[in-house]
Amino acid sequence: MDSQLFSQHRAFIPTRVIFKALRPHQWVKSAFVFLPLIFGSKLFDLQAFLKTLSMSIIFAFASSAVYLLNDLYDLSEDKKHPDKCARPLAAGLMTPCQAVFLILTLSVLSLTCAYVLNLWAAGVLLIYFSLNLIYSKYLKRVVIIDVFCIGVFYYLRIAAGGIVSNVSLSSWIIICSVLLALFIGFNKRKYDLDFGPQNNSGNDAYTRYYIDRMISIIASSLIMSYALYVMDKETIAKFHTNALIYTVPLAYYGIFRYIYLVDMRLLGGDPVRILWKDHVLKLTVLLWLIVCAIVIYF
Repeated sequence: MDSQLFSQHRAFIPTRVIFKALRPHQWVKSAFVFLPLIFGSKLFDLQAFLKTLSMSIIFAFASSAVYLLNDLYDLSEDKKHPDKCARPLAAGLMTPCQAVFLILTLSVLSLTCAYVLNLWAAGVLLIYFSLNLIYSKYLKRVVIIDVFCIGVFYYLRIAAGGIVSNVSLSSWIIICSVLLALFIGFNKRKYDLDFGPQNNSGNDAYTRYYIDRMISIIASSLIMSYALYVMDKETIAKFHTNALIYTVPLAYYGIFRYIYLVDMRLLGGDPVRILWKDHVLKLTVLLWLIVCAIVIYF
């Protein structure tokens, strides 16, 4: 009996369980840290590149701590969710105490590394943690604000990237990035509304009609903002060419493809899963990055 009790409350968690709980597939979101570096024409600046790479890794671990925090707050709802029930906490593979220990470890580690890298970047990361704490406890269930918080989280990644690479990013890029985050956020809410429990993340405050209208508005704004950015006189003067206009069709197609995958293939629950699962969307993003790199640097 004592051995059974000890095994249930063991201090050590299998590595595969920890790895799954950290959601490493979500670390691709840290790529937003590289936006200032790429569009600031500093991709081949070794010092700036290494600092940006370090910041992206720091944000990856910080985001893992945040995901665990969300899982802790939403434990009862996640157990009823068709997808989230497989997460370590919801599946009973990890205890809440073990999750808290991992959260504290990852938080202290990432904040310490950020402080060593850049004091202001550490400040941004502290804001990221603080806002996520409020978001997980309260704002996640406040209609509209919940999705806007997602946009802020992406912006903080971009801001940290700009700080460590010493690049002032164009306002257009910031607007486009936040709009993209809102676009993804509302599509995720659509999936939760259709397939998740109604009391999760404030889904009972949304309707399918409302979400579809928001997605249409945001998608239109995103398309127009990106077009205005590539045609802006400051952008043309900065890169000494107007050839960035050739990336517009790829950006538009990527948005249209994403909407198709959400509405027709019902893949809107996880944007990262959509990216990795759909080879066409993956190829589109890759081609967009290649064309941007050619225009900006060559």
